[in-house]
Amino acid sequence: MTTFNTLPAHILLVHLIVVLAPLTAVLAIVCALWPAARKGHLVWLTLILAVLTTVLTPITTHAGEWLYNLRRSVTPILREHADRGDTMIWFSLALLVVAAALAGLNVAERRGKALHRLVPIAVAVLAVVVGVASIVQVYRIGDSGAQSVWGNEISHLQNPQPHN
Repeated sequence: MTTFNTLPAHILLVHLIVVLAPLTAVLAIVCALWPAARKGHLVWLTLILAVLTTVLTPITTHAGEWLYNLRRSVTPILREHADRGDTMIWFSLALLVVAAALAGLNVAERRGKALHRLVPIAVAVLAVVVGVASIVQVYRIGDSGAQSVWGNEISHLQNPQPHN
């Protein structure tokens, strides 16, 4: 998918990733740190969102590569954005692993399986590390993408220079 109704698909798809990845990360952290959330339906929503994020990430990256290849000249910030965007699949996969581990804990806890007390702690640490790293990476990718499109125009709008 490269275009949608004449718009570059990357422009539309990237907004899904910008919402889904941090939302999935926050839900994973909540489920990991709050056992009541993990025991309810929230863990399954987290897993579904992690799967959706993992599926949409390469589609979004592919659409971005198509758009990148249309450019006659590639700026360093655009190249940085593309390089950072290529790393997002690893963060999406890490969120999927965490969500699957949380779902596994949910199933084990519901079945009354005796787990070593360090297992939920290890999953919680992993969820926090992966969740925070994913949110930071989405920000870094988005910031470089915005800079490649808008450059310093936004800062000029925030600090307008008087006209002579």
